[in-house]
Amino acid sequence: MNSRLVVTFTTLIVFLIAALAVPLGFAYASHRTNRLLLDRRADATRFAELADQAARDGDRTALTAEVVRYADLYGAAIRVRDRDGTILVTAGHFDGDDQEATRLALSGRTTEDLPTISPFGPSTVLLAEPAGRDAQLSGVVLLQARTDQSRLDVSLVWGALALGALIALGYSVLAARQLARWILRPVTELDRTTRAIAEGHLDARAHPGAGPSELQRLEERFNAMADAVSGAMERQRAFVADASHELRTPLTVLGLRLENLEPHLRADGTTEFEEAMAELDRLALLVEDLLALARVEAGVGSETKEIELRPRLAVWREVYPAKDLTLRVEVPEMSLVPEAAARVADIALDNAQKFVPAGGTVTVTLSDGVLRVADDGPGLGEEERGDALGRFWRSGAHANVPGSGLGLAIATELAKSCGATLSLLAAVPHGLVVELRLAQPYTDL
Repeated sequence: MNSRLVVTFTTLIVFLIAALAVPLGFAYASHRTNRLLLDRRADATRFAELADQAARDGDRTALTAEVVRYADLYGAAIRVRDRDGTILVTAGHFDGDDQEATRLALSGRTTEDLPTISPFGPSTVLLAEPAGRDAQLSGVVLLQARTDQSRLDVSLVWGALALGALIALGYSVLAARQLARWILRPVTELDRTTRAIAEGHLDARAHPGAGPSELQRLEERFNAMADAVSGAMERQRAFVADASHELRTPLTVLGLRLENLEPHLRADGTTEFEEAMAELDRLALLVEDLLALARVEAGVGSETKEIELRPRLAVWREVYPAKDLTLRVEVPEMSLVPEAAARVADIALDNAQKFVPAGGTVTVTLSDGVLRVADDGPGLGEEERGDALGRFWRSGAHANVPGSGLGLAIATELAKSCGATLSLLAAVPHGLVVELRLAQPYTDL
């Protein structure tokens, strides 16, 4: 948008400069042409007087001498004709035909206009002046003058105008760039702020400063809106965290009391008791996951300190064999990753050991800053993979598997906290791949 504004301003400035410079250039060319006409017509008038005097006296000696001297001095061509068109005196080299000019002069008309002189021509101009008065015309004087000096003067003025126009255009473009930046500074600031908020920095705000007052008010209202949204989200997270925290104690007490009731149950109530305890455990797990999600969203415990990944994965080597699963770890020795990335790997491995059938294999790899947890289980369809990162999502095929449906939602927030990107892909020939692309490649020490 900045470039478009600069182009628009520059185009308007070019038209404005052209509207000033072009008329000035042509006005000077017309002025220089008229000045040449006046100068040469005065000379032609003098020669016409001499020609008329020579016709009356019958002596062309003075006229011839004056014509030759003038032609040599000014590089002009002069021709004197009588009433019949016969050349009486000539000096210099004539270019072109002078018949039309002679006819007009013999009719008593003097030259009133010349072609406008420009740097490109004409190289000569022709003036015709009648000799004598009214019906007593004795002949005509034709003066063909060179325009070298006039064209040079016009060229210098046009060059000065062009140079001035270029200098003005250069300064105008600089001014246009500054003006465009000033106008768009609030827009640029809002773009920076919205990008920061989209990346998870909810405390980012625009800094009102230079720019049009309307856009400055837009920045202020945007900040007020961001504060309101951030406050609402903070209150929501605080409520979830507080509610989850407050529910933990009652659930713990309830679990203890139910366990204390177990010795007093009758045999036919054992099944209901076990189901109640299972629901209580599921509720406690949901509360723990909600609390963990609230902490991650609030940025608590999501610092990007680096830890070694292989020791973190070693704890799963006992869990997987117990469920008849194979865990392969293809991670370089001494690989350092953000703690949040390790927690994402824990969530992916926990899900895999729940949903992969016995005899399956789960592979963890880390290469070029990409952490993958791939399994050969049933996997998820394309639409399911798009929904699985949401909260409380459960696949219909896995409704009976223990869980809260918040694991991948927590993993998504953990990925954001360390600047990574989490995605679910299909494994070949079947299965699911949890892929975490880190913000920077983490290699072995």
